[in-house]
Amino acid sequence: MLAHGSAQRSLTIAAHPTDTPARPSRAPLLVSSIALVEDLHSPGVSTRTPPEDYSAAFQVCFPYSGFFTWHVGHDRVLGDPNQVLFVKAGEAFRVSQQRYSDFAELIVTLRPPLVAELLHTDEQRLTDHALFTTRFRFADPSLQRARSYFLHGLRNGVSEHVAAEETMIALLQGALMVPALRPRASISTARLVARTKEFLAARFNTPVQLGEVASHVGVSPAYLTTVFCRSEGVPVHRYLTQLRLAQALLELPHATDLTTLALELGFGNHSHFTATFRRAFGCTPSAFRQRTRQTHSHHH
Repeated sequence: MLAHGSAQRSLTIAAHPTDTPARPSRAPLLVSSIALVEDLHSPGVSTRTPPEDYSAAFQVCFPYSGFFTWHVGHDRVLGDPNQVLFVKAGEAFRVSQQRYSDFAELIVTLRPPLVAELLHTDEQRLTDHALFTTRFRFADPSLQRARSYFLHGLRNGVSEHVAAEETMIALLQGALMVPALRPRASISTARLVARTKEFLAARFNTPVQLGEVASHVGVSPAYLTTVFCRSEGVPVHRYLTQLRLAQALLELPHATDLTTLALELGFGNHSHFTATFRRAFGCTPSAFRQRTRQTHSHHH
């Protein structure tokens, strides 16, 4: 069984004396002989210099609410619900977040043999694997849906431990499937894309125009369109829509009025929300809500 200590990626953030101290909560949802799954919530806090942290184990992290910035090596990686993050064992990092942005993520701490098996490589080569050097990948709708069902299932209490482990492995198989790697962006492009993502993550549920985003990051709309799509593999509008849909996956099990939820998420109306959700996840919002509620009722 994994140790509930040094193997974890600690995201406790020490606040500057003028800030309100952050009090992250971190709850184990699944303790297994092959992995530890934890649910981490961190309230919004702003720090001038976040403290250095360290992970002794390989981890796959699934942010599902809010956003934060992961500073590791020479990279600045945004953690938002559209990303899966890959933490390399034995590497120092820092995590920063803005005061108004709470965030939450699932952290899966893995034993090296399982990581190596899922990546079809040797344990000795894990550190140099493309996913752990790139550090992140886009979480497409299928990954977001799998992440959501896994999270809701664990929160509601899974009757069979084996079933939970199998669901976890299926989620990891999807996350660790190496996507078509695009050329590594220049430092200036990476910063431009990161600023764009931060803006979208902070404003995902409000009406946003391309010119507004481009103006915020200091480039023309045409340039932003070209560079963002080349870097991320999806256009700006799809990235924004996927952030809204990720929040929908989180809130639907508790939603009573789907029209209100659609408007709160930034969709024009209920029908637009339903059509977009069905196109992304293969079911309607009401069907997803019913399935997650049934899962809850079966375990309580």
